[in-house]
Amino acid sequence: MKRVRILITPKKGLLDPQGRAVEEMLQDQGYDVKDVIVGKLVEMYVKEDTDVKTLVEKFIVNPLVEDYRIEEF
Repeated sequence: MKRVRILITPKKGLLDPQGRAVEEMLQDQGYDVKDVIVGKLVEMYVKEDTDVKTLVEKFIVNPLVEDYRIEEF
């Protein structure tokens, strides 16, 4: 089995209300931050021959509004 990690973020240019809320809260607290993005992290173990890209695109992300990156360990 191999471990995979999928980092999921909103597509560039799309509304990220959670990122915006975190950014505004941090700025209100005096922190100099910008372009905050809030995403999701999915980690799992899969069989060595698993087509992870297909699995992710079919069941985990919405490719119309989300970008993702797969890391294999």
